[in-house]
Amino acid sequence: MTMTQELELDDTDRQLINLIQLDFPLDLHPFHTIGDQIGISEQEVIDHLKRLTDIGVIRRIGPILNTKGIGGSSTLIAVRVPEDAIDSVASWINGFDEVSHNYLRPGAYNIWFTVSASSKERLHEMISEIKAFGYPFLELPVTRLFKIGVKFEV
Repeated sequence: MTMTQELELDDTDRQLINLIQLDFPLDLHPFHTIGDQIGISEQEVIDHLKRLTDIGVIRRIGPILNTKGIGGSSTLIAVRVPEDAIDSVASWINGFDEVSHNYLRPGAYNIWFTVSASSKERLHEMISEIKAFGYPFLELPVTRLFKIGVKFEV
């Protein structure tokens, strides 16, 4: 699917997207709970969410953890990558479990991503691996944290 193709979302898709963005149930059977809230079965919830993931509407369903609060360490990294190497470098970066929020941006430093490691030692290991890859990069650790809640009404 290209970015210009229109996505076909039905009312159930829209309800699910709107519901799970900020209020995902924390219980043993979250998809059952979601189904009860909008009047469909647990399996229908799972099927819709799988389809939405397959077509790229949903990238990931998971928690956002306070890395520092659980003893970890995180940073933002920007890498300057030649145009013809972007796909391979992005793929390599995405191979790290600790990487999230990986974006292509205009400008000299064109790949930006967040690393959330279990410890400062692991973060330094990853930064060493990134340095060894050979492309110039900037490490931009958090100096002041801003949390903005965003919900996209669909």
